[in-house]
Amino acid sequence: MNTAPSQSIADLLLNAAEQHPSTGPRYRPDGADAEFVDQNHPELLAAALRVTAGLRARGLRPQDKVVLILERPQDFLTAFWGAVLGGFVPCPTAPLRGDPERWSTQLRHVVALLDGPLFVTTRSLASELPPVPGLSVAPLDELAADGPAVDGPADIHPAGPDDTAVLVLTSGSTGSAKAVRLSHANLLASMAGKNGTHRLGPDDTTLNWVSFDHVAALLECHLLPLSTGSRQLHVEAPVILQQPLEFLRIISRHGVTMTFTPNFLLGLITASAGRLREIAEEDGLDLSRLRHIISGGEAVVRSTGEAFLELLAPYGLARDALWPAFGMTETCAGSIYSRAAFPDVDRGREFASLGGPIEGARIRIAGPDDRPLPAGEVGELQLTGPVVTSGYHNDPQATADAFTADGWFRSGDLGRLDDGRLSLVGRTKDSVIVNGVNHFSHDVETALEQLDCVAASYAAAFPVRPAGSDTEQLVIAFHPDVPEGDDAALHRALTAVRSSVVMHWGFRPSLVLPLPKDAFPKTSLGKIQRSLMRRRLEAGAYRTVQRDCSALSQRMLGGYSAPEGRTEEVLAEIYAEMFDAGPGTISATASFFDLGGTSLDILRLRSRVAERLGVTGLQIITLMTTPTVRGLARLLGTESARGRGGADRPEYDPVVPLQTGGDKTPLFCVHPGVGEVLVFVNLATYFVGDRPFYALRARGFNEGEKPFATFEQMVDCYVDAIRARQPQGPYAVAGYSYGGAVAFEIAKVLRAAGERVDFVGSFNLPPNIKYRMDELDFAETAANLAFFLSLIDKEQSLRLPATLRHLAPEDQVSELLALAPGERVAQLDLTPERFGAWADLANRLTDLGRTYRPSGTVPSMNVFYATPLRGTIEDWLDNELRRWDDYTTGENRYIRVPGEHYTLMGPQHVAAFQSVLRRELDRSLADADATRAASQGSL
Repeated sequence: MNTAPSQSIADLLLNAAEQHPSTGPRYRPDGADAEFVDQNHPELLAAALRVTAGLRARGLRPQDKVVLILERPQDFLTAFWGAVLGGFVPCPTAPLRGDPERWSTQLRHVVALLDGPLFVTTRSLASELPPVPGLSVAPLDELAADGPAVDGPADIHPAGPDDTAVLVLTSGSTGSAKAVRLSHANLLASMAGKNGTHRLGPDDTTLNWVSFDHVAALLECHLLPLSTGSRQLHVEAPVILQQPLEFLRIISRHGVTMTFTPNFLLGLITASAGRLREIAEEDGLDLSRLRHIISGGEAVVRSTGEAFLELLAPYGLARDALWPAFGMTETCAGSIYSRAAFPDVDRGREFASLGGPIEGARIRIAGPDDRPLPAGEVGELQLTGPVVTSGYHNDPQATADAFTADGWFRSGDLGRLDDGRLSLVGRTKDSVIVNGVNHFSHDVETALEQLDCVAASYAAAFPVRPAGSDTEQLVIAFHPDVPEGDDAALHRALTAVRSSVVMHWGFRPSLVLPLPKDAFPKTSLGKIQRSLMRRRLEAGAYRTVQRDCSALSQRMLGGYSAPEGRTEEVLAEIYAEMFDAGPGTISATASFFDLGGTSLDILRLRSRVAERLGVTGLQIITLMTTPTVRGLARLLGTESARGRGGADRPEYDPVVPLQTGGDKTPLFCVHPGVGEVLVFVNLATYFVGDRPFYALRARGFNEGEKPFATFEQMVDCYVDAIRARQPQGPYAVAGYSYGGAVAFEIAKVLRAAGERVDFVGSFNLPPNIKYRMDELDFAETAANLAFFLSLIDKEQSLRLPATLRHLAPEDQVSELLALAPGERVAQLDLTPERFGAWADLANRLTDLGRTYRPSGTVPSMNVFYATPLRGTIEDWLDNELRRWDDYTTGENRYIRVPGEHYTLMGPQHVAAFQSVLRRELDRSLADADATRAASQGSL
């Protein structure tokens, strides 16, 4: 027999047994508290040869297929090698407990696809297998006892390099999964290429918790350390998934140097940060030996990866230990690695880039004609090299479709190359195509999982195409992390999910389904099977959930009042179209914002009102202050409204009610330096049914209104308006940027009047705003306003003031509008006169800030900080924001939030920000109540 390393992967085990007899796999078979069981390489070889004998006794011949349904790592590896050493072809798969029909369909498909293979499993699992014609089953313990012993290496089958070594089923639907052929040559080339990056040796220890039906577990976490003589630890997936911090404990206790995990576990560990210190004190957590964590299987979210590294840095984890990676079954798992480069190379990205290919693999980005595209352009990722499969077993059509005319493998992933580094944009088959535009499922799922009402790893975005529809529609399924039976919390979760999708993708999902966790079918790696959920939806599986959600929405919106008159009827139709509600379901008294309206929806509403009712020039503030069908119809029904886009203006009231539902203490938020409150609309959406949310808008926007003359006048006006809306405390006030100082002064006035103020918040600005105001002249203010309104980008906002400053103010305004996208200008209904008036008002507010000097104190502040306009975040926090400590009598809380100064409440970050803000509000108000109760009890 030829045992040269280039011939067969059997040589990996033989060499390990001969050259590294004291190391091998270490298993923990019985949960988190069990001891590990060692099996050195010679013991693994001996156990495998006994299975080889049992398979031969069953009459199997070389290249016959053996399907492995084995959940315990030791059982799997013994059976896997038993098949390989006899020249048989193992094919791992997972049991589908709890879904007999689906499991039966899968087994029928595999029986036909693999030409009647032998299924090897345990006795207990064999008793659970659904009855399928032609299913041949052998319990593993019987195989190990059958037949004569194999006489060592002499009886090992001499496989050729091009022989199939293993078949791996793709994660497609149960009836259409393909079997990927991986030859001995593929696997040997892959091991050599991988270790050119990993650099493992006999002194290394690897950890695997992923089940072996996933290709990364078999190749990355078994064959690779086997090829280098390393020790390898194997635990079952539930041990980690049920106790995510156990992942760190095992790494620490066993000196693990390399491991693999998808991004979602990083998030689960970060979410368990509160218990980390306790575990670290118990175990003396030491992660200093861990050189790298390969993260693949799904996109690595940059913020999640950074938070993970930051959290574990005090315990010795290297800041470059996380390696985002890419691989497919067809490329022998990991074939592209971002080695020791994350997070530095990925600043500002949502998802981590993936580096370059291993030796033995080449990649290119190709257009629809399969021709390579230049760097930076998006196209399909294609690969070639000895690590790439030759195709799919018994599926010539799928094999032909998978390769280009010049032999490159089509990955089905969209990406681009920047300086030789791969970045994926999305997966072509995991997308929703709405009006000709691809939207990628993992993208929106990542955004939704930032919501505190969405259970981690239980969000799925998938398309449906209703009969007669011109385009696909989006369905969101999620598990609501809310108390059982709490209708208000569930309604808030549904609204938050819808609003987040609108802000993230620009359109509303056609259906949002709150489902129990067991309604999410997952692969062994934890990936949700979206295609299966789509089929279930189309089969009517979720009709009861849909009906219950509709009834809940109607209850939470206060019942139904029929529209009266043509204007109300047309407005109700517009609302129904915008919020994907059925005809005749929108109540005339339902608020636009309670229905989930976002800032983007306001702009759409203006456009539809103009189109359907002929009312042009409708002011955004008009829609914000009259959000019901009935109120808006009454306003539009006057002749003055038809002429000017709004009725005669009422007396100035700074309070704009963005959410009025909920029984918790209302939150009043003060405008930033631009004076307007549109920035709060998206944030307020998340407060539906929780607490009222009121925004405070500056004076001077409406015709004939005079801006405030002094800072004190502004504060007094806002205090009066707050008390008119809420006569007694406790109060909660906050302000964005400039508004933080105003909120501080409001709190002081209210406290001087004997009222309780239990929450005072500042969103990313220190108390000494004079220094920032002194930096701003009209050119800076106008440019900042233009950036705030998305008329120009950040770079322009920094560069343009120097070039505009020599011009007259009206010419500066014209230049800025000339640079703005015409569509955005139209959306905001801006003219040079209107934008100029707005810039002038913002400049006047800046003038007031120049006169402001903070004084006095409040008990405490909640300071939410993001990346500053300039300088480092550390300097911003330590040398500027902590100046709030001079104006409080108690301890302040400084809370990091994602994003930059101008984007912390933007579409990309508002979901994360609202979660932090609502948590801090609840905590502060509860602490204040507890302190007051304790004080009264001691009297």
